[in-house]
Amino acid sequence: MSPTDSGRFIVTKEHRRFTEFADAVRRDRTIGLCFGPTKEHRRFTEFADAVRRDRTIGLCFGPAGVGKTLSARRYAHWDTAEPLLDDWGPRDNDAEQPINAALAQARTIVYTPYVGVTTRRLREDLHQLITRAEICIDTHLNPPPRPLTHPRPRRRRQNRIELCIVDEAERLTTSALEHLRDHYDRGEHGLILIGMPGIEKRFVRYPQLYSRVGFAHHYRPLSHDELIFVLTHHWRSLAEGLDPADFTDHQAIAAVARLTGGNFRLIERLFRQVERILEINDLTIITADVIDTAAETLVIGTT
Repeated sequence: MSPTDSGRFIVTKEHRRFTEFADAVRRDRTIGLCFGPTKEHRRFTEFADAVRRDRTIGLCFGPAGVGKTLSARRYAHWDTAEPLLDDWGPRDNDAEQPINAALAQARTIVYTPYVGVTTRRLREDLHQLITRAEICIDTHLNPPPRPLTHPRPRRRRQNRIELCIVDEAERLTTSALEHLRDHYDRGEHGLILIGMPGIEKRFVRYPQLYSRVGFAHHYRPLSHDELIFVLTHHWRSLAEGLDPADFTDHQAIAAVARLTGGNFRLIERLFRQVERILEINDLTIITADVIDTAAETLVIGTT
């Protein structure tokens, strides 16, 4: 805003643009694209099944935003289970039955360490998460004779969890990694560590941990065919249907591929802006110009 002679401020065009920008940032906090069964997700599922079956340690690494965390959460049904495990209180067996069933099917937990997490905090968080998940699984496998309204029991059955997935593993200190190795040695579960490219080289410096790694999975960006698959499902909600044979749609797809490199998170961020531009300009067709205009509002690094 610009000051006037009276000391008051007038609303400028830049202030209105900033207001629109701030409103969009405040509003768009959820993921808009549907994370579908891509080839990389199927490969991750096969990788996780192998680690879980063989009770070994696996490393999953790939660039930021390609879908590693989304695949892990989908594999573990974590979007369903996490709210219950975080907000632990009096139980409602009828309402929790689908959640308990999902945990019993996956037998998997997903843990994301805080920045600067201590070994003590890591140990307490994992113990709490596994204890709560195993109580839910045991409730599903051995349902009580009548609905319970009292607080959840503290005791749990052993070895209900078959796989622990630790996201953002580069945040872990040497002592935290040593604790994970000890926890793995003393348990009967598999362990997956997810991180950025280079994490596999870092772990070479810890031979007692690295010697236990049975599988490594390089998570790659979307291929061209998968990009079209993802865009086709999202295109319908914003504009007319996507037709790769149409020249306008072909140009738009090429613009998305050029700007994002198949990075799922970048595609999701880009289409939030595309939706805003279509709404502001009352458009129903996504063109390459719309894509380029949307990209101007983003900070896009190397993909």
